[in-house]
Amino acid sequence: MAPADDGVDERHLPVGETADGDSLRLPTEEVLTGRAFITGKSGSGKSNSVSVVIEELLERQYPVLVVDTDGEYYGLKEEYELLHAGADDGCDIQVSPEHAERLATIALEENVPVILDVSGFLDEAAADELVFETAKHLFAKEKKLKKPFLLVVEEVHEYIPEGAGMGETGRMLIKVGKRGRKHGLGVVGISQRPADVKKDFITQANWLVWHRLTWENDTKVVGRIVGSEYEAAVSDLDAGEAFVQADWTDAAVERVQFKRKRTFDAGATPGLDDFERPELKSVSDTLVEDLADIRDAEEQRQDRIAELERRVENREERIAELETELERARDVSAAARKLANAVAHGDPDRGPANAHTANGATADGDAQTTLDADAHDGEDRTRTTESVDTMTDDVAALRERVAELEARLAAVGSEGSTDDGDASNEDPRASGGDAATDGVGEDTGNEANASRSDFEAQMAALEANDPDAATAETERDDGGRIEPTERIGDVLDRLQRSSERERERASREHGRERTASGTADTDAATDSADGGRDADGTTADEPAALLDAPAVRTRLDAARRASRCNEPTAETVYERLAETPQSARALVDATGASMEAVHSLLVELRGRDLVVRDRERRYAFDERALRSLVDDPRAERGELTEQWRIE
Repeated sequence: MAPADDGVDERHLPVGETADGDSLRLPTEEVLTGRAFITGKSGSGKSNSVSVVIEELLERQYPVLVVDTDGEYYGLKEEYELLHAGADDGCDIQVSPEHAERLATIALEENVPVILDVSGFLDEAAADELVFETAKHLFAKEKKLKKPFLLVVEEVHEYIPEGAGMGETGRMLIKVGKRGRKHGLGVVGISQRPADVKKDFITQANWLVWHRLTWENDTKVVGRIVGSEYEAAVSDLDAGEAFVQADWTDAAVERVQFKRKRTFDAGATPGLDDFERPELKSVSDTLVEDLADIRDAEEQRQDRIAELERRVENREERIAELETELERARDVSAAARKLANAVAHGDPDRGPANAHTANGATADGDAQTTLDADAHDGEDRTRTTESVDTMTDDVAALRERVAELEARLAAVGSEGSTDDGDASNEDPRASGGDAATDGVGEDTGNEANASRSDFEAQMAALEANDPDAATAETERDDGGRIEPTERIGDVLDRLQRSSERERERASREHGRERTASGTADTDAATDSADGGRDADGTTADEPAALLDAPAVRTRLDAARRASRCNEPTAETVYERLAETPQSARALVDATGASMEAVHSLLVELRGRDLVVRDRERRYAFDERALRSLVDDPRAERGELTEQWRIE
């Protein structure tokens, strides 16, 4: 590369003067491709010496990349055009790990010096990943380019610590130190505490700079690596002075006074004088816009993933709603069929065939009584026929409603599907729960699973950075909503009223019921007064016995899907709540789940009127609410009384 002007020595970098008054000139090639370690306590001139070396390289138009952990190198922009990338608003561009490859390309292929300022990152993991990815791409590109290039890393002990705790970034920097030289990639590690830096990295360096050190552990490192005579002397060095140890010099160690940097000292400790930041040079707008496009594309990708996740959640909720409606419609249809059959064929205990005996008539009874009974039978048959006709029509209507609900459930399952989603990456939400399929036919479950698979394919396509492969879901308008509860409830009420009228008429015209029926009713009343207990003393309607009822199970599954609990944890919670009132902490201890997960499930259960909480903040299943769901389908539609809710 041609020098910046005729007066610049391209092959050497003048950085200071030796104790003899000679100029210390570092060989450019050794600096760019070698391994270096520069150390010194705060205020010793360490960062100034590094800046002097960088200024001399930039003066000769050799680009570098500096990993700046304290935000003290942006002052180089006072004289040189370079890219200041980081997380702060003061940077030219805000970057993230997604920018690493582009940053490596800008520095190596476009010859733009880069300051990678990680001082503004609140997330240390993101900053560490950015450094790792950048170093990895520099190493990979240099294997092909083989271009002299220098990577400077501040606070290197954070990445390459002595002892345990080194992560991927440290291993990557060690790799650059060991193998980067033959590809043209050099590295300079900088630290205030040499005792905290892995000794393998220090001993592999082919030039070292030791500024003032005072801590005993640090001076011992100087004694082991440089020599015992320097162990005490290193603590007496003035600001800017250093012992320089290099493979290419005849003298083993030279005492050097580094010159002052020319550019703005952004790392200087603020004093009483006014602090004025100079006008800094900036890189081209095109370069910044190019990096901004990467950031915008990533934000759009994340937004799209979030939107698809929201649609998947809405779809699962919709499927659950339709499954609930379908189950309710099937239950009502079955009840209607039973009621219609009872009216059509007569109750064995209350039918017309037994009415004569119930009224005291016998085979040898009064003829007039027999004629009256025959007349009543004729009226019964006429009324029964009319009732059967009406109920048959109602049952047919309910069957049509069930078919309609099944069709709409299938339609929702097929909404938004796409034929061209080829991506194979997993859905970020793959750990989420599936939609409930209890009480729904196999075909309906398959269609619901297929719909989720289609959405997973869309999201996977976005993960593969192929937004065109994902298609938007067709939005449903308000006219597509299914609200069958009013119709089904009206039909059920009409069937019940019809049945009650038939029973009242039979009782009024045929007298009291037969003795056996009365006895059975008395027994039933006794059972009811005794709390419905079985022979072993248990209660059939206790919460544990009610949890498997379809209406209750539907709400339990909906609550679990809306919470952050997985299915095994939720089932354990149900079992505990069915046994005895439980506090949220007791449920956390019993399940081993997080408080957030358990609490979210309890909130959903209370919101669906399944669980109540007492004044001691203990939770328990509401037996009346569960029993009402089982006995009264209208309660499942949310018509629960306020007396169930206690605080």
